[in-house]
Amino acid sequence: MKHFISVEDLSPESMYQLFSLAESLETKKIRPKWEDYFAVNVFLEPSTRTRHSFQMAEQKLGINVLNATNEDCSMTKGESLLDTIKTFEALGAHFAVIRQSETGALQSLADHISLPIINAGDGTGEHPTQSLLDLYTIYKEFGTFHQLKVTIAGDIKHSRVARSNAYMLKKLGAHIQFAAKPAFREPERESDYLSMDEAVKDSDVLMLLRIQHERHDCAHHDADYLTQYGLTLDREKQMKDHAIILHPAPVNRGVEIEGSLVESQRSRIFKQMTNGVHIRMALIHHILKEEYTYENSFQERQAT
Repeated sequence: MKHFISVEDLSPESMYQLFSLAESLETKKIRPKWEDYFAVNVFLEPSTRTRHSFQMAEQKLGINVLNATNEDCSMTKGESLLDTIKTFEALGAHFAVIRQSETGALQSLADHISLPIINAGDGTGEHPTQSLLDLYTIYKEFGTFHQLKVTIAGDIKHSRVARSNAYMLKKLGAHIQFAAKPAFREPERESDYLSMDEAVKDSDVLMLLRIQHERHDCAHHDADYLTQYGLTLDREKQMKDHAIILHPAPVNRGVEIEGSLVESQRSRIFKQMTNGVHIRMALIHHILKEEYTYENSFQERQAT
């Protein structure tokens, strides 16, 4: 795997291998040091968790980190994303982590550059490393995906997280269903929708999503969203005893979830963030090891 643009780049077997590697890195059974390597993190959309999770993962691996945002790179002067990444490659970066707003742009970029690319959020397309950490969290909780009932609830239509998770969870054997306000549904999934009252009783995993106002064509008012479509205290009491709550964050407390439930016994929201560092370490380690093994097989040239 040279690039990681989509969850479709991973087979179930490869994903389980990453889970195993993440556990080994977390418990320090593996202590890699990539101190001669450089990462460039290009974040052209706002980010707290993803950007700093990648930076933490890179620094734990011993990697030197370069950060670039809209404010400090030459794309503000008209330079293309391709030329920006090729510049970092020429400067000596070994891989690039990229978040940007144009759906599908990273696949096109990957076709024209040799530097390994990791997708950190692709418009409304995919967020594959968020999917990795969500699945890793579920796996650590249940040890399997087979026949787990996972409900993704919220702004499905505009969520790259929902898209990545739905694809991979189904591939791993989970039963996927959705709960959403009618305006936030994807028509092609209409038969898979439950009401929120049904979802809380039926789910082993309830994955909440925020309303993505920045991706809407018109304003949506959320004054009564919690009572109609969110996880209230009363709904939480109806969940299965073993059921857990996930959320990719940022969390809008009092909108998609009652504020006190964010730190509740069921919640794995902050555990997801911790797991995100370890699974991103595993992904980076895997890509570097696969991409640069040729450096360990250098053959001396004969003099002519």
